[in-house]
Amino acid sequence: MKAVRLLALALLWSGAAAPLTRGQGPVTTGSETVAKKKNPSSATPDADKNSGGTIPSEFKVNKNNPQPAATFHTDALTVAVDVAVLDSNGHFIPKIPQGNFRILEDNQPQKITGFSMGEAPMTITMVIEFSNRFESFYSAAWFQVLNAAYGFLQTLKPEDYVAVVAYDLRPEILSDFSTNRQDTYEAMQRLRVAGFSEANLYDALTDTVTRMQDIEGRKAVLLLSSGIDTFSKITYDKARRIVQDAGVPIYAIGLMQAIRIIADPYMGSIQRMDFLQADNAMRTFAKESGGMAFFPRFYGEMPQIFAQISQAMRNQYVLTYQPTNQERDGKYRKIKVELINPETNEPLRVVDQKGKPIKYQIIAKSGYTAPRPVE
Repeated sequence: MKAVRLLALALLWSGAAAPLTRGQGPVTTGSETVAKKKNPSSATPDADKNSGGTIPSEFKVNKNNPQPAATFHTDALTVAVDVAVLDSNGHFIPKIPQGNFRILEDNQPQKITGFSMGEAPMTITMVIEFSNRFESFYSAAWFQVLNAAYGFLQTLKPEDYVAVVAYDLRPEILSDFSTNRQDTYEAMQRLRVAGFSEANLYDALTDTVTRMQDIEGRKAVLLLSSGIDTFSKITYDKARRIVQDAGVPIYAIGLMQAIRIIADPYMGSIQRMDFLQADNAMRTFAKESGGMAFFPRFYGEMPQIFAQISQAMRNQYVLTYQPTNQERDGKYRKIKVELINPETNEPLRVVDQKGKPIKYQIIAKSGYTAPRPVE
């Protein structure tokens, strides 16, 4: 039994003290993009047709009586919130009327002006930790990463777009968004030998959500990571604000939970605290972005986790409202979504086909940052 524990401890910190040597790990050239490719036919504006001549202006300025500079004002603020309502088994609860939803912004009730529900194709980026710190070749964490990544890919539908990003010292885009699964599997083949012993989670995650924030439609990040960050350029607080502003749900799966339990008696207090902080960071990123966090101890938990993620990502209610606070002050505003009985304003009671009450959870982003004044 002692030999098993020592082996688990060796697996946990394999490569942790390795020098920073260049290998076959993630490297970026700075020219990659995580974005859907635009239609080439739409890249040429209509104005190019008139490039052969000049277009006279019909507006002539009177130099003796100059006109004042034009002032432009943007429209009223509008906030859209994607909401998933799941039962205790992670199944989506459909057909909930609009009148049963209530949105609070900074504890103030808001009027819902738009409501829709449906299933739509997804745009997903898999952000995968692949570092010599834990995922050294043929280690337990290396095997768990590949098992989780390939398992999730098998749950996607043909019309879903998926991109793959791996990170150690820096993020690298292994494959851009595509519905061709062959592109994705070829990218996964590159996850063999990690190059660095650093794991810069904050840099990789914020870079990805920033690239994705302008993509239309349903979008999400699947994060496979230990949660440890060793060398990022940005701090945890700044990463948290970027995740809040991007509006991209993050579904996080924490790695090495079983190995950590075995190795816990041999950890120092600092090492144990590092892992606890890593778990808390992943929970925070997931909750504040409107996603979910999972920390599986057994491989048998993965299918159920993938099913819950699919239910939450693909089936959603989309609620739209114009906040009563229309100030453009750049401040963060908290959002809370509730299910209520509109007649009593009490929490909504949901029952199954047999009339038994169902415990449910509401998945939605926890807030947004108001825009700043237009100068």
